[in-house]
Amino acid sequence: MAPVEIVPGCLYWPGWLDRAGQEALAAELRTILAKAPLFVPRMPRTGKPFSVRISSCGPLGWVSDIAGYRYQATHPETGEAWPPLPPLLTRAWAELAGSPLEPEACLINWYAPDARMGLHQDRDEDEFSAPVLSLSLGDTAVFRIGGTARKDPTRSIRLASGDALLLSGPARLAFHGVDRIVPETSTLLKQPGRINLTLRRVRRAELGEIRP
Repeated sequence: MAPVEIVPGCLYWPGWLDRAGQEALAAELRTILAKAPLFVPRMPRTGKPFSVRISSCGPLGWVSDIAGYRYQATHPETGEAWPPLPPLLTRAWAELAGSPLEPEACLINWYAPDARMGLHQDRDEDEFSAPVLSLSLGDTAVFRIGGTARKDPTRSIRLASGDALLLSGPARLAFHGVDRIVPETSTLLKQPGRINLTLRRVRRAELGEIRP
C-alpha cells in the first residue's frame, strides 16, 4: 500500500491495520495496560493535568510532571519496568518506518471523547534521524499538522481506527496535535474514545543497537 504524503515527510496509510489486526492490537494493549496502568501526565512547572491519560511499552517510556519531560525505564507510579513492545508494533516499524534504528519507546495516549492535544513538537528524543510512527485505534481523531515553526500554516486530516501516520524527514519536528475526537465512529474499543500509539527512537545511534 503506497502512502499519501500529507505534507513533506508526513506519510499516511489509511486502513493499514484491518479489523482483525486492530482487534489483535487492542487485546495486546489490554495486557500491557494491566501491567502499566494509564496515568495522568502533568505540565512541567505548573502541574496542570493533561486531558489525555498515558502509558508506555518498550525499554523506555515518556513521562511528564512538574520536573519536566523525559524518558525513563520505569512506570512513574508502579516503579516497574515497562512491558515489552508487542510483535505487531515492531512489525509496523519494520514495514513503515524506513529506519535502521530499532524503536525504544511506544507512547500510549488514551483520548476520552472530550480530550484533545494542542500543537506541539516531539523533540524530547536525542535521535531525530529516526521517524515517529503513529497507529490509531478507536474513534476518529481530527489531526492537525503544520511546519517546524508554531505559526506555520496547518492542515487537518481525520485519522480513523487502523490508520498509520509517519513523521519523518522535514516533518519529524513539525508541530502537530489533535483538535477533537469524532464520537461514535468506531466500535473497536469497549468504551468511547481513541488510543494513539507512537513509536519512537530515543537514544542516538551510537548509544544503541542498529538493526542489520
